[in-house]
Amino acid sequence: MVVDQMILDKVATKKTSYETDRASEKPLRSVAKAISWRIVGTLDTLIVSYVLTGEIALATSIASIDFVTKMILYFFHERIWNRIKWGK
Repeated sequence: MVVDQMILDKVATKKTSYETDRASEKPLRSVAKAISWRIVGTLDTLIVSYVLTGEIALATSIASIDFVTKMILYFFHERIWNRIKWGK
């Protein structure tokens, strides 16, 4: 019990600098996160588009465009937030 409290105290009081936090998220990690999230999001878009249109070709077209544009937007969104000091 005492050990658990010591570990929790250590985690709760751990302070990092802005430079350490900023360096912890590399651009390649942002790319990997963007791709994995877009796969999930694109499957959602594909299913919703198919349900609404009833046409797999149209749904695939919509999902493909959605995949590319939102992955690019997500990457830049992540990089901008990585530079913001607030909340770190």
